[in-house]
Order: sequence, then structure tokens, then C-alpha cells
Amino acid sequence: MIPEDERESVDGTDGRVEPALDGPASVGSGVAVVNGRQVAYRRAGTEGPPLVLLHGAGVDDGALSWAHVLPELGRTHRVYAVDWPGHGESDDAPEHSVDAYRDVLVGVLDELGLASVALAGISMGAGVALSFALAHPDRVDRLALVSSYGLGSSVPAGSLWYALANVPGANQAGYAAMGTSTTAARTGLSQVVHDASTLDAGFVEAFRERASRAGAGAAFAAFQRSEIGPSGRVETDLAGRLADLAVETLFVHGTQDPLFPVEWARRAAERAPDASLVEIPDCGHWPTREHPDVVVDAFRSFFAP
Repeated sequence: MIPEDERESVDGTDGRVEPALDGPASVGSGVAVVNGRQVAYRRAGTEGPPLVLLHGAGVDDGALSWAHVLPELGRTHRVYAVDWPGHGESDDAPEHSVDAYRDVLVGVLDELGLASVALAGISMGAGVALSFALAHPDRVDRLALVSSYGLGSSVPAGSLWYALANVPGANQAGYAAMGTSTTAARTGLSQVVHDASTLDAGFVEAFRERASRAGAGAAFAAFQRSEIGPSGRVETDLAGRLADLAVETLFVHGTQDPLFPVEWARRAAERAPDASLVEIPDCGHWPTREHPDVVVDAFRSFFAP
């Protein structure tokens, strides 16, 4: 294991994440090596219990989804936002699936020396977080699932996703188109958020930049091929196992989520033994960027040391 402080870097510092005295925590970066491949992460905070954040699919990464949560929760926690293989700054991997990502998470936690953590995920990352909590209940202190995948047997647009993933280059072409301008990026985002006109310009530009990268969407296409069948049925449906959750769980879901219906979260909160639900009105699939203050407040209360 490489000592964490020797891997991290922050512009203008000696390689350590400096504590924030009054405001949000500074954000640094690091790398864990899992199965010979580099898994990148963002890091904020130097004190308090560890909190690990897992991003979603598409061209998402730890910095994009968790830009607001990282520095704010870094005031009270040691926060890590992981980039999945083939996303952000992480190396690619031969397999993209919930099971494969769960194994990557085990490797990252072991590399960082984190025996037990608070865990949060969004979309695909929430599905991985839920799978991890069920498989390793002794390693999760508290669990937050935002716009979670894995709570239903099929997804509304599943058959379309399957088709796009199985036409060579289709996903990549779609993201390349969204990467041509901020207008195109905002139009693309309108397919997943409730009101794209309200999105922060910096977020739209960050999304556009990622969509414009060579190979953008390739890892997502591989994930879709592993997880989604021609009828839209999914490989990972954990709804029937929610009664086995051995950890306090918070569900956060937008009432206007066009990808995974809010009814999934409502049903899940009823089935899980110790669960609560925060519904966000006028919010689509990306609450951490559509209504970041609501998510930060919910997390600050739920994960309070």
C-alpha cells in the first residue's frame, strides 16, 4: 500500500490536502492501484470519519457529480470521490458492470486502508453502493443512494439504451455531438434533468468538455451491454433484497426523474429496515447538480459524526 499522503497532490501545496479553517475544504487528488490499474479519486477534508462518493455513468466522474458535496462535507469528514474505470482520470478496465465496479471499490478501500466507511452513490454509483452494502455490511456505516439504479427490474428507456450500446460507435457519436458547444451540451442534459435552462454554466461547460474527449461514452456503452437486455430488463435488480440491508439508508430522488422513477425510491424506503427518503420537487436525474444545496443539507444531517 502506498501511503496516501505520498500520492496526493494539490496545486500550490506540498502534496497534502490542507484543512479549511473557515470555509469549504480544499480538494486534492490521489490514485489507488487496483489489479495493476490506476483508479483516480478526488479528496477533501483531513479530519473526521471517511465518506466515499460514487458517481454515475455516461461521461460522469467524481469531480462532476460531487463538486459541491466534496468541499462541503470535507468540513467534517475525510471525503473521497472515486472515478470508475474508463471515467475521469482512471485507467480503463476489461469489464464494466455493477459486480466489477463493486470489486474495484473493495480494492480502493483496501488501498486507502479504510476498513469501514460512510458510502454514497448517484445513479449507477448508487446501484454499486447498494450492492456493496449488501455484500459487505461490516464495511458500511451509513448509506445514501441518490437517483439509484438497481431498484427495478427494467428501466423506461432500457430498450433504446440497449440498441445504442450495441450499434458500434453510437454512444460515442452522441457524446461527441454534445461536446461541440455549450448549447449542444445543455440540449443533451435536458434529457436527464428537469430544467436544463437553470443549470450552472460552469457545470454545462464541464460536461461539454468531458463529452468532447476521445472515447467519451465507451465505458458507458460497455456497462449497458453488461447490464441491459433488449427488452430493457436489467441485470442488477436489488429491490427484492432491500429487507436485508443492515445499515441506515437515505434515499434521495427527484420527483421528475426521467430515467429511474421516483416510485422506485418510495418503494425502497418502505422495504429497507432503517430508511428515510428525501424527495426533491422540480428535479430530474442529477440532484447533486440541479439542487446541490438540498443534497448537501440532507447529507450533512444524515452523515453527521
